[in-house]
Amino acid sequence: MIPSEYVHTMKIIFVAAFLPAFAASFTAPSAFTTNIAIDTNHGVKSAFAFTKPIPLILQARNTELEAEKKKIIVLGGDGFCGWPTSLHLSDKGHDIVIVDNLSRRNIDTELGCDSLTPIQSPEVRIQAWKEVSGKDIKFVNLDVAKDYDLLVQLLKEEKPDAVVHFAEQRSAPYSMKNSKTKRYTIDNNVSGSNNLCCAAIDSELDIHIVHLGTMGVYGYGSSGGEIPEGYIDVVLPGGRESNILHPAYPGSVYHATKCLDALMWQFYQKNDQLRVTDLHQGVVWGTNTPQTIKDERLVNRFDYDGDYGTVLNRFLMQGAMGVPLTVYGTGGQTRGFIHITDTAKCIEIAINNPPATGDRVEIFNQIAETCRVRDIANMVSEQTGVGVDFLPNPRQEAAENELEVANRKFTNLGLDPITLESEDGLFAEVTEIVKKFKHRCNPRMILPASFWNKKRAEECADLDPSSTKINEEVGVNGD
Repeated sequence: MIPSEYVHTMKIIFVAAFLPAFAASFTAPSAFTTNIAIDTNHGVKSAFAFTKPIPLILQARNTELEAEKKKIIVLGGDGFCGWPTSLHLSDKGHDIVIVDNLSRRNIDTELGCDSLTPIQSPEVRIQAWKEVSGKDIKFVNLDVAKDYDLLVQLLKEEKPDAVVHFAEQRSAPYSMKNSKTKRYTIDNNVSGSNNLCCAAIDSELDIHIVHLGTMGVYGYGSSGGEIPEGYIDVVLPGGRESNILHPAYPGSVYHATKCLDALMWQFYQKNDQLRVTDLHQGVVWGTNTPQTIKDERLVNRFDYDGDYGTVLNRFLMQGAMGVPLTVYGTGGQTRGFIHITDTAKCIEIAINNPPATGDRVEIFNQIAETCRVRDIANMVSEQTGVGVDFLPNPRQEAAENELEVANRKFTNLGLDPITLESEDGLFAEVTEIVKKFKHRCNPRMILPASFWNKKRAEECADLDPSSTKINEEVGVNGD
């Protein structure tokens, strides 16, 4: 017989774990939108003032769904985030269909700048994955923004449980390059997202849409405090309290399309009860994941140019090649960061924890940490011995900003993210890739080549792409 004092203790633990989620079911459309404060030890402080470990009900829900094999279509599955995510989900036992029109590869040709890593064709990649894992992945060449009938047909034939939506032009600088790229970014991104919603409705299937958005929908430093996960508490005229979608504050045409996406998800959820999760992701860094390192034919793309190279990857590439790090303006821009491995893990967590039919759009902030750009540059500079160049800023943005971001939903559901300071070995991994393929680098592509407006272009007029030289003697820690 269990002693009575143990029974009493177990009752208290059960009530403490159950009450926050029970209360949320009456106060919010989704159990994950309830206001629960998280302390630095990942405890949960509920409205009832109990401080306990993460609610057991969340852990049980996640574990139960992890064991369920799903059919998942990954739109944009050939890209920087889409490819490693597809492999990660396949590795977890899910049935994966990659859909891509290979537009990113075509933009490589347009810009005259290939991935630093020699990425193979989708057919070779998929065959290599079959050889190393024994798992099949299907590839379909389809343009989500244009081939609507084929998209509907694909959904009806494959009957996916979830569709992961990466199929958007992802570069802010490219979206600001000229009128052609601005129009293309709007046409491709907004039409593609709208087509996906319409196709999900026309298929008459219950599909969970998981969309990769961006932290840039919030703007940077415009909230006056911690940026919440999607929805913000406000007081309306007359003292009325409400919880609304966070106001949009885009900083480029690309970011504007993600803001329009966010409104579209809200409409189609309200009007047609689509189940949608929107992931507001920070700047991605890193190249390989546990899956892509299994064979050279699986290597992920590595963009180093001024249009598509993300800031930390650009710095790591420049440091490995002895090129002064290109910091825009004062480097006082604070941004959220996440490693590519964690991107794939977050997508998996989102798929395993879908909103119920009728729940409002689920929104996660998909970042590991925030950091100031010049601090990252100093970190890379210390490791490589390469100096830092402060260039005129090609972007129309604040020279300095603070950024505090809530990311409690993912950490509650088990994400233990890779951070910059604790993972020096990952810096070395990226640098080794750069050193291996540096013969593929075109130094003329390193400096910024897209400018937000005429004034920014004039301020950057003295930048000379031909002045960038590679120093063969420099490497991480001087080796």
